[in-house]
Amino acid sequence: MKIIRTRIPDVFTLEPKVFGDNRGFFFESYNEKVFKSLTGNDPAFVQDNHSKSKKNVLRGLHYQIRQPQGKLVRVICGDVFDVAVDIRRSSPTFGKWVGEYLTAENKKQLWVPPGFAHGFLVLSDVAEFLYKTTDYYAPEFERCIRWNDPDLSIQWPINDAPLVSEKDAGGVLFRDAEVFTYIQNL
Repeated sequence: MKIIRTRIPDVFTLEPKVFGDNRGFFFESYNEKVFKSLTGNDPAFVQDNHSKSKKNVLRGLHYQIRQPQGKLVRVICGDVFDVAVDIRRSSPTFGKWVGEYLTAENKKQLWVPPGFAHGFLVLSDVAEFLYKTTDYYAPEFERCIRWNDPDLSIQWPINDAPLVSEKDAGGVLFRDAEVFTYIQNL
């Protein structure tokens, strides 16, 4: 497995070593020892989630203000543009975002640590998205920042209006969002 740091040092892309031939492929999608040795992080994953969305669906920017979740995300069918936004007020990269193309073909994963808002846009006709989380879903603590917040200026690769849920359409502006004053790395 190869780790590629993004311009936000706590967020990184993981590229697995894929073994393939005319029968198909095999790769190790997660190995706790390797993850810890390459990243210095030792998350305890407690929940796996799986979503399926059609083209131009945009989900996010989601986070939990209490019980913050670290997420290890990947795509098993289709293509998405995945985004992580640093919402840790004490961080030197507070308010900055990184985006990564995750596809079934490239098999890349993105580590989104606790203290980040997360979202993704489906670029293919359909996409299936898997992610491991470091804490349980807690709807009472879930928050949402608007996907098109002018202060964040996320460069989503889309020309038309995305398909968003009512909840996501009602997300708050970044300047009004509850953010983390301090969060400890895993």
